[in-house]
Amino acid sequence: QVTLVESGGGLVQAGGSRRLSCEASGRSSDDYPMGWFRQAPGKEREFIAAISMSGTSTFYAESVKGRFTIGRDNAKNTMYLQMNRLKPDDTAVYYCNADRYFIPSATSQGQYWGQGIQVTVSS
Repeated sequence: QVTLVESGGGLVQAGGSRRLSCEASGRSSDDYPMGWFRQAPGKEREFIAAISMSGTSTFYAESVKGRFTIGRDNAKNTMYLQMNRLKPDDTAVYYCNADRYFIPSATSQGQYWGQGIQVTVSS
């Protein structure tokens, strides 16, 4: 069992940057591949990025590739999402996701979710 808590959301202007954090507790985070999803108003939840347990493998949705960077610090039980060159279309609730057995992806959501955090990009 693991509990995930996101932080770092808020309001940012288009073209700006924001870093989200996801802190895991209850079990060592390096036991879990992790990822980020987001859900915009009126849309389905979509995969953004994922990272392997060791952090050596990363995966991105095409919509954020080259702008967002996923990382993790297992010593701090924390995963990050550095978001650069933000666009109004990036406005959404961002969710941290983890699973014991597989890397989250567009087709496979992990078992554990954070509560979500709002990111709003103003034009």
